[in-house]
Amino acid sequence: MSSSTYSAELHPEVALRRTVLLFGIGLYAVGVILILTTPLHPAAKILGSSGWLFLSLREFWSLSRGFARCRRLRVTVGGGLLLLDAGGNWQAAQLLPGSVVLRQVAWIRCKTEQGHRCAELARGNCRESEDWRRLQVIWRHIGGTP
Repeated sequence: MSSSTYSAELHPEVALRRTVLLFGIGLYAVGVILILTTPLHPAAKILGSSGWLFLSLREFWSLSRGFARCRRLRVTVGGGLLLLDAGGNWQAAQLLPGSVVLRQVAWIRCKTEQGHRCAELARGNCRESEDWRRLQVIWRHIGGTP
């Protein structure tokens, strides 16, 4: 395989997407509990809880839109990123800082050309998936950061 066409394709899993959203809901609940148990004026607690709710809902909305926008991810040898949208078209995207690839799990953050940000949790095994092995090689090649 030519190094110019070397890429890794990741297929997002519905179960992992649900896990991300469930952890987000859990963190929202913990945040509200922390705000409500602080020794503040009740009006400050209500204001803080409302602000936390607004920020959490905005993040959930952004994640769910990103999930709907991305059917597959393709990471190229130079650290480029392509997203397969619901219409079957590959869209260019940019890897963002905060993306992490470990041995069996990856957290890929990206921004589309339209400015939409999304994140995807993926898992794999080098022994079972050639794409996962390629992702590991590409990630080492780009230095672990975009």
